[in-house]
Amino acid sequence: MQERPVVIDFSEGVDRKLLKAIVTRFLALNRVRLDRARSALTLRQQIVLDLLPLVFHLNHPAMPGYYAGECAHGLDRYEPSDQALQAAQRIVRSFRPGKRTATAELSGLFLMGSPGSLGHSVASDLDVWVCHRPELPPHRVEALRQKALRVTDWAASFGLELNLFVFSAEDFRRGRDTAQVSSEDCGSAQHFLLLDEFYRTAIHLGGRYPLWWLIPVHEEGRYEELTRFLQDNRFVRPDEYLDFGAIPSVPEAEFLGAGVWQLYKGIESPWKSLLKLLLIECYARDREHGLLSARFKEAVYEGRSSVDELDPYVMLYRRLEQWLLATDAPERLELVRQALYLKSGLPLTRSAEVSGRWQGQILRLLVAEWGWDRGALTGLDERHQWRVEKVQVLRRRVVSELTHSYRLLSRMARRGNVRAAISAMDLNLLGRKLYAAFQRKAGKVELVNPGIAPSLGEENLAFWHGGGARAPGAGEWRLFRDLEGTGGKGVKGAIHRAGSLVELVLWCHCNGLLTPATRVSVREAASGGDSGAQRVSVSDLRNMAGFIGAHLGVLAPAPRDALMAPAVPLVHLLLVNVGVDPQARLTGRGLHKLSGRHDSLGFSGGRDNLVATIEQVSMNSWHEVNLQRYVTGDALVQCLKNMLALLARNPARPPRVEVWCAGGSHATAITQRIRELVGDVTRQFFAGGTGPHPLRYLLKVDQRWFVLHFEGQEPGFVGLATDQALMDYLASPLDTYSPVVPDRYALQEDPAFREVCRACQPDVVQMFWQRAGNWVRFWVSDETGSLYGWRQRRAGNRRQSLLPLMRFLENLGERRRLRQMAGGSRETSELLCTEVILERGECRLERTPLPPESLSVGGMELQAVGVQQGDGRLAFDLFCDDEAFTVEDYGERQMGAVVDYIRQQRRSAESYPVYITDLHLPHDLDPQLWQQELQTCQYVWYRHQLQKALEEAGERS
Repeated sequence: MQERPVVIDFSEGVDRKLLKAIVTRFLALNRVRLDRARSALTLRQQIVLDLLPLVFHLNHPAMPGYYAGECAHGLDRYEPSDQALQAAQRIVRSFRPGKRTATAELSGLFLMGSPGSLGHSVASDLDVWVCHRPELPPHRVEALRQKALRVTDWAASFGLELNLFVFSAEDFRRGRDTAQVSSEDCGSAQHFLLLDEFYRTAIHLGGRYPLWWLIPVHEEGRYEELTRFLQDNRFVRPDEYLDFGAIPSVPEAEFLGAGVWQLYKGIESPWKSLLKLLLIECYARDREHGLLSARFKEAVYEGRSSVDELDPYVMLYRRLEQWLLATDAPERLELVRQALYLKSGLPLTRSAEVSGRWQGQILRLLVAEWGWDRGALTGLDERHQWRVEKVQVLRRRVVSELTHSYRLLSRMARRGNVRAAISAMDLNLLGRKLYAAFQRKAGKVELVNPGIAPSLGEENLAFWHGGGARAPGAGEWRLFRDLEGTGGKGVKGAIHRAGSLVELVLWCHCNGLLTPATRVSVREAASGGDSGAQRVSVSDLRNMAGFIGAHLGVLAPAPRDALMAPAVPLVHLLLVNVGVDPQARLTGRGLHKLSGRHDSLGFSGGRDNLVATIEQVSMNSWHEVNLQRYVTGDALVQCLKNMLALLARNPARPPRVEVWCAGGSHATAITQRIRELVGDVTRQFFAGGTGPHPLRYLLKVDQRWFVLHFEGQEPGFVGLATDQALMDYLASPLDTYSPVVPDRYALQEDPAFREVCRACQPDVVQMFWQRAGNWVRFWVSDETGSLYGWRQRRAGNRRQSLLPLMRFLENLGERRRLRQMAGGSRETSELLCTEVILERGECRLERTPLPPESLSVGGMELQAVGVQQGDGRLAFDLFCDDEAFTVEDYGERQMGAVVDYIRQQRRSAESYPVYITDLHLPHDLDPQLWQQELQTCQYVWYRHQLQKALEEAGERS
């Protein structure tokens, strides 16, 4: 119905009747929109909308949201409607309205956004602006915000998502810099674009009306002047209006911020954001046709009062249609139509659901314009049945459109050298959410359904393994619905492909295909010679999927606080031996090893490592899910190293680590062993939530030793094939004290060495010894924790066995003390000598007291002096008292000559070992490093090498 235009001509004076007429038109349109918004709610939810103005007007103790104390209340010009009073009495039977508040502290209450429009669906939320007077003290404003939170919780009990935004109109005019980006608040991203949306969608619930209604479109450029004119000449009363300001045009600086924010929301609700993002692009590229709020106000002034034509989403569509047709973009226009249809949530092919609804009437007219047939409608109406293939196609189109618009807006901002109207913090937050949702990277699970379909759950899924894998548990896995139909041989018909079963199951879980109700089957081709392969049962697959689901849950977007900080791991899931039999050769012969050795990393007499493969699923604080596979080489140690690297970045927040092992006779033991190992390693390196602490963690896997350690913040490991290689490594020099910490199963067969590791101390030279039949075992730990051990035959009594090493270490200590007196190296304490006593499998330590004079007993001095050779090798000149045996003079005969000389000097013919009593090393042992102070264990290691060479020479002579 066309009404007569209202023409307000400020140049000829203002007619109060015309002002009242235009307000009446807006309020009449407002009533229809409010009725439509109310009709979209259930009967229970309508109570919330009916009662909302009264709740804020009274702050009554019996009413929802009541906040004790000085909470602002009283809504200007508000008189409760019959619906509001009835709703209040349903909540509180004894409710009676009191007297009107003398001074109202709230100036307006507005519902904005999609309510009352074609775009409102059962899943839509309600955004409400609660406007207070600008002079309100901060503590009363804070009390009002707390009340708003309570009202939000009350609405949630009715299944209604209510978002209340508390501020004053004056604050809004000055800018909203204090707001933060959230799923509902655009933060600093936009101001004028938000105001444009408010003016064309707002539904007045109570309080004052917007002053913007009274300024004709053609006079928007004089908005400030004309509003002052109306106020100064009292054409409007102060308690009648709210002034949010004008929108003469949208600054270019807002387009980038608003575009990024719509991308932020588009991750979860793409159809609505797609429409809004395209509108932003349209505004930016087609300024000639103005804003929708101006078109809306112009239509009201001209008397075009058709509520359907002035529907906010219909107007939005018409604007986009006009622009996209003009730019010859039919594919983008078709996507806009689909987005509008899906946003409305009305299935036109199911007449029972839309019969008599005003939204259905509008949508039918639009669909008729578009020329859609019933087949096209059916395809969209069966959204809840969409399969993953269709969703992936739509996702590519949606993501392509979102990123296209963002890049275009970003280029536009750069080209105009425009600083985005969005704070750096908010821009960083939005960028992180986009990165987490859409960025592809190695191992990351791609989410294919960002709010496109309600569910991708499947009734039947078949997991098919193609075989032919080079590595254990590897090979191509394919996912089918109907394996019988494809024969399981072609790529055609496969829903998804992956490099492992874990990867495929993880993809199914993250995208919602595999549910508890899904019937599953597992098919495998011939193993192709993979002797380690093991058939995966449906039970194993179910258990694995349940394990993943229990610890990852349903993936949801990361919260704002998490995105404000760098991504850190929240949980690591370690899936062990999936599709692999670690004892395949024995299993194939129907055999299983039984052993008293229960360590899964060194099982049975053959010390078999039962951990063949590990597939690590990680979820971080940005809710990204990654998969990393360790299927060859030292899988467990590599996995440990990478987890330690991640933990070193934030040791105060260690992630949860959960372990699952595929079915088998040792699955429980393997799970427990890995869980213990991860816990032990984490506690040692990051005790107290700090670290990494300097230490060397000793682990044995099958027949090999591994030493885990940190260099700064970077973890590493060294693999050593023999016990001697381990001892040589532990003797290597260190910059700082780094103790040796054996794993709980390491050194179980050598409790003496284990006890030595436990007893080592910093800044002390310690000598440990143990009787072992005809042998004596020695260990020396030096000032930085370097540790070297060996065994040698007993020579006479205890004193004769210990004295040579004691004298050697005392000589080293004496030289160090002399250098300290000259201002050289750091101070070290005296030598400590300790006996390791093993009784009935238990070790104890006992200090070995030796009187000082025992070290000064006379005897032959055998000294060695290191000499760097031209080829970089280190050789030694030996001195027996005053007799020199140099490398240059004796060459390969050197050791034999020394042994012969010493035997000739002995009074008896008794054969006993020859001992080095002192040793000098050059400071450039390492060609790339000059050491000001060599460590004790470096001397001990070279002494032992010389001792072995002398023993071998003695045996030959």
